[in-house]
Amino acid sequence: MIKLEHIYKNYTTSRAHVLALSDINLEVNRGEIFGIIGKSGAGKSTLIRCVNLLEKPSSGHIYVAGEDLTLLSPAKLRAARRKIGMIFQHFNLLSSRTVYDNIALPLELTGQKNIEKTILPLLDLTGLSGKKDRYPGELSGGQKQRVAIARALASNPHVLLSDEATSSLDPETTFSILQLLKNIRDSLNLTILLITHEMSVIKNCCDRVGILQEGQLIEENEVGEFFARPKTDIAKNFIASSILQHLPETISSHLQQTEAPDTHPILRFWFFEGTATQPIISDLSLRFDLRVNILQGNVEYIKKHAMGIMVVACQGNRAKILEAIEFLKQMGIKVEILGYVPNNIITFI
Repeated sequence: MIKLEHIYKNYTTSRAHVLALSDINLEVNRGEIFGIIGKSGAGKSTLIRCVNLLEKPSSGHIYVAGEDLTLLSPAKLRAARRKIGMIFQHFNLLSSRTVYDNIALPLELTGQKNIEKTILPLLDLTGLSGKKDRYPGELSGGQKQRVAIARALASNPHVLLSDEATSSLDPETTFSILQLLKNIRDSLNLTILLITHEMSVIKNCCDRVGILQEGQLIEENEVGEFFARPKTDIAKNFIASSILQHLPETISSHLQQTEAPDTHPILRFWFFEGTATQPIISDLSLRFDLRVNILQGNVEYIKKHAMGIMVVACQGNRAKILEAIEFLKQMGIKVEILGYVPNNIITFI
């Protein structure tokens, strides 16, 4: 449905020549929700604006529904854009128009007749039926984004582009908007390309994901596989940030980076797939005669892939602790020693 071939985007300023996108090749399948994640300045917004040629690429080809947008005349490009909806972080609603009239705007501009027949089902779909006569100033952030989504759907697009559409919303509202996007995809058979810097968006909404770094698409995978087997350091860091918890203050304030007499180690385990359901603590206790205190733990299932993290304190013979760490690594479990704490900080029952 969306295909990018060798996309480059250059900017030239009085101070420098900037390569914003470098040889981007990407395919998004029909009916798929594809997420692009990256840090600020990675080129995400430039990429998504190139898809509908709001930003014209310096070179390369962009296909939407089999049509090469880069070869279209201005008139034909305007017609093609009507089949590409777009939603933004800051909603871009007209404060002087009601919910109904904001949604109707693109239809009015193209001279469409019988507008009500189009808008009423969209109000139902987006949960706005009771808000159609309200003005943007009377709505919450989540409701405003629902209006923006309904407006983007008014022209019956094949593709929906989302430019950080949830980044200004609280977590609960973000989740509801992501659920709405999935419902829209399922009910309208839409193809959705979204960009974000939040792993929770990728985890809860997307089918596949790509990582953009310094204008390059450096990794791409099905979401479950991405979480279970990240290939690049930036992917691992993004995943870690999405499930990592801070150590309790009582522990972190006493954490030492070097081992000393009368201290014991704090270990963090990362486990995926089959290892996520293994009796790790029992193995450590029985095989290596260790006493283990679980400080934090979490297991999640993402697209049927199990993954999790656990932080523990270990007490026992130093050589046995090192053996246990090697044993876990051989099982495919990533192990980190976060530091060491004095023996009197943590109780082992």
